[in-house]
Amino acid sequence: MKKSVTLMAVVAMLLGTGSVQAQGLFNRIKNNAIQSVKNKIENKVNNAVDNAVDKVIDGAVNGATNAAKGSVSEDEDYDPVANPMGTPSAKPQEPETQVSNVKSDFVPGSIVVFEDKVSGEQVGEFPSKWDLERGNAEIAIVNGEQAIEFAKEDSWIKPLISKNPKNYFGDEFTVEFDLMYTEGHFEIDFMHPDEGRDSEIFTLTWGNNYALRLDYVRASSESNTDKEGDSTQDQKTQLNDKRWHHYAISFNKRVIKVYVDGIRYMNVPAAKAGAGWMTFFFRGDQPAYMKNVRIARGGGEVYGRNATDASEGAIAKAIAETGKFVTNNILFETGKADLKPESMEEIQKVADYMKKNATARFLVVGHTDNVGSATSNQTLSEKRAKSVVAALAKLGVDDFNLKAEGRGASEPIADNKTAEGKAKNRRVEFIVK
Repeated sequence: MKKSVTLMAVVAMLLGTGSVQAQGLFNRIKNNAIQSVKNKIENKVNNAVDNAVDKVIDGAVNGATNAAKGSVSEDEDYDPVANPMGTPSAKPQEPETQVSNVKSDFVPGSIVVFEDKVSGEQVGEFPSKWDLERGNAEIAIVNGEQAIEFAKEDSWIKPLISKNPKNYFGDEFTVEFDLMYTEGHFEIDFMHPDEGRDSEIFTLTWGNNYALRLDYVRASSESNTDKEGDSTQDQKTQLNDKRWHHYAISFNKRVIKVYVDGIRYMNVPAAKAGAGWMTFFFRGDQPAYMKNVRIARGGGEVYGRNATDASEGAIAKAIAETGKFVTNNILFETGKADLKPESMEEIQKVADYMKKNATARFLVVGHTDNVGSATSNQTLSEKRAKSVVAALAKLGVDDFNLKAEGRGASEPIADNKTAEGKAKNRRVEFIVK
């Protein structure tokens, strides 16, 4: 077995001889080692100091540069190195403009007149819930789902409604559907109830040269001259991109609003009323597809008037027309079932109505937005409904006629992507059982 011999062992052997040469060698080694240690310590200290100084300088320069950038306009010549604090003539930064414009205020009608989710149909056959005006349409499979395929050359269909087939809209109604459109001409016509298919009250049109267009008759006009209202975003948004888009149309006495994917595209303030029925028409070289059609009476109030006003007349009207009263004015502490004090005025009016209709039984339903998990929202909505029932009982309502139920975020009526939509979804419903 070989033995390794270290330098220090050799030095120790030489020292053992007592020679002058060995002593000198040892001293040189010791001095070199000490100097090496000194050099390393000095280098580390210098590097640490340099890094600290660099950070201080960089921070000062960056701070001055950012301050200077905030004090000059983008079109000025700016040199943060030569003049990091800006120039005496630099323009002060103007405060950022804050704009708020609600664009997701769609409220679906509550009395469903017609609904077709396009499921359970025979592929290749004419859709069973529709009537044919002209041309042809068939059931097709699109990305694994059934949809109505409009024939490429000419398709004109209308909802198959047995009761009042040409007069089912009324003064307030909403229409919703999903559409996949690529090219050609697609239109929805809202017809006069007492006239033929050339009696459009207003028409929504998709075309190759524009994204969306609305033709309507002014309420003040005695003639049939149409007023054209193009989408304000038709140059920014392409709707013929071979993707599904959700469309919603709201008519309320005189106001037409059109929404795409939850965002309002059009807002016509004074259109002529009188539409009774509707048709869907398509002509093009490539087919169009449609699904999830829903037509309902009712909807949002004109220009956002409080649709949940709990006056006795408003409650009675809502229940008579829809079988329920819906309110967003019963408020709770965030994430809790504790009623806010300002909610009691609304609850008192509901209690007054219920006591005057003592034989009626109600389901009190709580709804939340989609913040949090489905489980936590379900639990929270149940607790909030019970809090409302307890409050009504304290005001003299017979709790035997009340049942609390929570539905969490499972039944949204607005887009949960916006604060306004979430506020609409946080609601309480009083449903007659």
